[in-house]
Amino acid sequence: MTATTATQTTPASLHAPVIGWFDQHARDLPWRRPEAGAWGVMVSEFMLQQTPVNRVLPVYEQWLARWPRPADLAAEPPGEAVRAWGRLGYPRRALRLHGAAQAITERHGGDVPSEHAQLLALPGIGEYTAAAVASFAYRQRHAVLDTNVRRVFARAATGIQYPPNATTAAERRLARQLLPEEDERAARWAAATMELGALVCTAKNEDCSRCPIADRCAWRLAGKPAHQGPPRRGQTYAGTDRQVRGRLLAVLRDSVGPVPQAALDAVWEEPVQRARALDGLVADGLVEPLAGGRYRLPLT
Repeated sequence: MTATTATQTTPASLHAPVIGWFDQHARDLPWRRPEAGAWGVMVSEFMLQQTPVNRVLPVYEQWLARWPRPADLAAEPPGEAVRAWGRLGYPRRALRLHGAAQAITERHGGDVPSEHAQLLALPGIGEYTAAAVASFAYRQRHAVLDTNVRRVFARAATGIQYPPNATTAAERRLARQLLPEEDERAARWAAATMELGALVCTAKNEDCSRCPIADRCAWRLAGKPAHQGPPRRGQTYAGTDRQVRGRLLAVLRDSVGPVPQAALDAVWEEPVQRARALDGLVADGLVEPLAGGRYRLPLT
């Protein structure tokens, strides 16, 4: 918190209104229910990275019905995780989740560990996911900094419209300063600030009339100054290698056996980009090349 905004946004002045708002307005999402357990929370965190809730919901339900425990997923080939991932995008997340399930099964008897350090040691788990699982599943006190939370803190406490493109040490310090001291309340705060950023303090067309801390938001009180930092990264899809990779994977997901090169060639006309995308899928471990110019989802 800066010296100019500290009096307006002390931690104590934010906790009660934000958590109270969350108590009234939180969405009923399956990974927030007690029966989801730590594995359900972990699956949701992998799926929700850069993917909206409405796209995640049906895939999440199908995933947990098929693989209700990490050991169930670990027993299947990694290609089945890629297949079940469907069109969520960024399919390397499916491989990472499969790898985490294997490690949980081998190292922790099939139970998602509760210690932050053990979570962080799992393959495919970074600082954010480890903190999110420890907080949301085990009600521990951790700073959980996703894009939505970072935006809320940037506006409410720092007085700027958008946070930096990459999380900074200053943001982490601020997040720790704003954490409630008591574990359960800190976990509630983490979920509440995330929901506030998702539903009210959105990237565009924020609705300050619905915000429980609008009267003490540093950015609003400053007159909502326009973003002065580096240009914000936009996400494009049409015509990119990501789109080509998605089309190639769709062919493989829909096939029960290996696919000939000709079937992959048919989904994208430009040969250089198509070959580059296919090579990238192979390098990422998402596609396994076989003799005779055939391809399949990975078995190992």
